[in-house]
Amino acid sequence: MIVIILLRGERWRSVAGKLLVMLWCLPPLLMLAAHLRFELRKHDVLSASASEARQLGPHFMVGYSSFPEVARLAEQGLIGGVYVTRHNIRGRTVEALRAELAALQDKRRAASLLPLVIAADQEGGIVGHLAPPLTKVPALATLAGLAPDDQQSKAEEFGRIHGRELAGLGVNLNLAPVLDLKPPVRRNRLDFHTLIGQRAIASDPAVVGTIASAYVRGLEESGVGATLKHFPGIGRVRTDTHHFSANLDTPVRELEATDWLPFREVLSHSQSALMVGHITLTAVDPDRAASRSKRVVGGIIRDKWGYQGVVMTDDLVMGAIYQHDVCKAVVEAINAGVDLLLVAYDGAQFYRIFACALEGLRQGELDAAMLRASEARLERRFPTAQARAASSLMRVVDKDQPFAN
Repeated sequence: MIVIILLRGERWRSVAGKLLVMLWCLPPLLMLAAHLRFELRKHDVLSASASEARQLGPHFMVGYSSFPEVARLAEQGLIGGVYVTRHNIRGRTVEALRAELAALQDKRRAASLLPLVIAADQEGGIVGHLAPPLTKVPALATLAGLAPDDQQSKAEEFGRIHGRELAGLGVNLNLAPVLDLKPPVRRNRLDFHTLIGQRAIASDPAVVGTIASAYVRGLEESGVGATLKHFPGIGRVRTDTHHFSANLDTPVRELEATDWLPFREVLSHSQSALMVGHITLTAVDPDRAASRSKRVVGGIIRDKWGYQGVVMTDDLVMGAIYQHDVCKAVVEAINAGVDLLLVAYDGAQFYRIFACALEGLRQGELDAAMLRASEARLERRFPTAQARAASSLMRVVDKDQPFAN
């Protein structure tokens, strides 16, 4: 009505006036168009066939704000995991979140689907998204100056604290520990959110391996899996992949002798998953980020290292991936042998990202053999962790007692 009045007014009849009115109308029209695109994608995803859901759903882990919405995704088999963080616990009790996660698992059982992978991000230090109310544990970096025996005993204790409390909540995968080597002071001047200088354990690979191995042992005692991150190592890059693309230009031979030693050590004697970051390993694949590179995931991790555990991406909503061709990235990541695609920060973007995979499947762009191999890895890994977590919960957690703080 306002637009009609303006256009009929004498002063708005000029071309310039009409252009101003059109510009005034443009933002709400663009917002309406974006909302319609979102709803169409959401409808397409929720209308996926049972066969499509069975092939693609296990490979997606999503953060959520709406329980009814994520429950629907879980029941339809459109996701294989959920990621819980501070907004899922803010203003609520531990018991309420525990009951919510148990309800999701109940819905999976009722639908004859595998249990969900339920992940949290409890590194210690500045990253402990569920603390409080869970115990706030110091960063593993605080242990680097201790004697080796003390490093191991304290790191294992930290792992046990995290494992016991996460298992009691219903979480079966922790997105920790960080194995990136600590960068020189003030090297990463464009690191706004990763803050790897505060999160990395040490600059010495041997110290990182010792502390991380002990932490993982403590974590796994309660049936909670660890996630080693962020391969191929973000300590050397100067930019923050939350916002920008980043290159790792170090020769592979040097990385094998330094940055990658802790990854290989911990993977060799644990059930850890491996998170691949969105940095480009230029010596191996200069054209795409490691998280979507077959040369990195298939060539190095699977073939050269012989690792057949679970590989997951860092959050696909990060700028290094999402601001580019996200659909191409999704297809390439699956075809590279990545098992779990993480949509953590903005769970609503799941519909766009899943729609990319759905279109790839319908167009025959996804490697069917790779999908089957990936599904087998997930089935082999996470139901076992879920069973151990349930067993540990019965042993160490009294559901009527609050967590220690």
